[in-house]
Amino acid sequence: MKKIKIVTDSTVDFYEQLKDLDVEVVPLSVTIEGKSYLDGVDITSQEYIEKLTQVEEIPKTSQPAVGTFVDTYNRLGEDGSEIISIHMTSGMSGTVTAAETAAGLVDVPVTVVDSKFISAALSFQVIEAAEMAKEGKSKEEILQRLEEVRSNTSLYIMVDTLDYLVKGGRIGRGKALIGSLLKIKPIASLADGVYTPVTKVRTYSQLIKYVQGQFKEEMNGKTVKSIGIAHADTESLANQIKESFSNGGVSEDKINIAFTTPIISTHTGPGAIAVMYYAE
Repeated sequence: MKKIKIVTDSTVDFYEQLKDLDVEVVPLSVTIEGKSYLDGVDITSQEYIEKLTQVEEIPKTSQPAVGTFVDTYNRLGEDGSEIISIHMTSGMSGTVTAAETAAGLVDVPVTVVDSKFISAALSFQVIEAAEMAKEGKSKEEILQRLEEVRSNTSLYIMVDTLDYLVKGGRIGRGKALIGSLLKIKPIASLADGVYTPVTKVRTYSQLIKYVQGQFKEEMNGKTVKSIGIAHADTESLANQIKESFSNGGVSEDKINIAFTTPIISTHTGPGAIAVMYYAE
C-alpha cells in the first residue's frame, strides 16, 4: 500500500496540533499597503492585526499559486506517496480550485478535498486524516472518515465591527450604519461552506449564551471530540468561552485556542471570534 501524505493550507490556524503529524501547510498570501506577505511565514497574526487597524483600504488576500501546489505535490510524491490535499471552503476562496488544477498537472496521485470549513473546523479533518495516514489506513478509509467528521462539525463566528463586512461586500453601508448604531454583532455559520448569518447579539455574554445553547442542542447524546476557539485579538473573550465549556463539563484538554490567521482576520476585522466543535 502506498504511503499517504496530507497537505493543507494556512487557514488551518491550529499549527501546534499539526507539529508531530507531518502535515504540509501551503500558505496563502495577503497584500497590505502594496506589500505582500506569506500567511504565517512573513508576518505574525498580532503584527498583521496592528497593521489592519491602521489602513483605509481592505487588504487583498490570495490563494496559493497553482505552481506552488505543483511544486509541493511533486516534492512530496517523489517517493511514490499518494497525497490528500484538504483545504478551506471553496465558498470563501479559490484555494480548492488552484489545488485541483495543480493535481491535474502532476503525475503524483492527488485527491483534493473541500473541507467546507476554515480554522479549527478545517483542522479537525486535517488532524484526523494525518493520524489515519500514520496508522496506514487507505485513501478510501480516510476520505470516508473525513465526510463523517465534516457532517458532525459546527462553526459559529461573530464579528465585533461591521466595517470589514462592508469592505468585503457582504453587507451594504446602510445596514452597517444601522447595525453600528444599535451595537449589533452578527453571528454566522458556514452552511455548506458559505458565510451564512444566523442571528445577532449586542454583548459578549449574549454570544456565550447563544453558543452554549447551540452546543447543548447539537451535542445532545454525543461525545465531544474537540473544540476550537479562534480569535482576532480577543484572547480574553476566547478564555471566557473556554471557561464556559469547562464549567459545562468539557475536559480542558479538548478545548484549544488560537489567534486566527491574517487571511481570516482580513475579512472579519479585529475583535472577531469563532467557536468550532465536533462530536459523535
